[in-house]
Amino acid sequence: MQKVSTTFRSNASLARSLWGEQSRFSLGVLRALTMEYSFSVRAGELQLIDGKWYVTHTGLLRLASKRRCRGITTTLQRQLCSPLENRWVFRAVVFRDSKSKGFVGYGDADPSNVSSRVHGAEMRVAETRAVNRALRKAYGIGLCSVEELGAVSTSAVPVGSTSASGSASSNGNGTCQPRLRDQLCLAIRRFHLDPNLVKSYAADFCGTDSLSQASRESVQAFINHLNKAAEENRDALLCKLNSFAPRVEVPS
Repeated sequence: MQKVSTTFRSNASLARSLWGEQSRFSLGVLRALTMEYSFSVRAGELQLIDGKWYVTHTGLLRLASKRRCRGITTTLQRQLCSPLENRWVFRAVVFRDSKSKGFVGYGDADPSNVSSRVHGAEMRVAETRAVNRALRKAYGIGLCSVEELGAVSTSAVPVGSTSASGSASSNGNGTCQPRLRDQLCLAIRRFHLDPNLVKSYAADFCGTDSLSQASRESVQAFINHLNKAAEENRDALLCKLNSFAPRVEVPS
């Protein structure tokens, strides 16, 4: 019990640091998740998006390992797939123990319901979603997983969502895409970027005086560009960001 209390204090402290005021209204749920499953925010097993907690693939696999999951099998549902359209569907079965008949979950993915950063990897995303759903059934977890959300990175890095430019939107697959602010925060935390420099770069990229004046399409294009640039050459991106740093006047 002491270990659970320590984990909760650590989770609550980090949640306040990452997500600020909105985390205060979610601490009750966080306490319950900590007590029941010992999920760790620091380990990237939980994320708070739009004031709601989501479990990650990392957290689900760790829980399965801790509870001695007997095994997981996945099967491609060929009759429901379309390779030409990059649409894939998987069936996953989780066996909690040697006597388990199995808990079944299905996962689908296509270019319309995954982040543009993982286009081309829809098959892997579909399999991950199937495994996540089967694991959630097996261990009675009512939380949706991050990987099941339409536009969230598969990274297990916590992401905050305070205010945002625009509301969340459905992706046509029964899941909800995170707002643009959430996606931008995720990229900043994932690649350890200076948020103020990123905002200045974003405004310049979008051709506006401030990021708040940019259209949703322009902001989305910038986020895609930022992620791609960081993955391909982070050093070059840092140099670009530093060009937006305020100039310091040196006294003569």
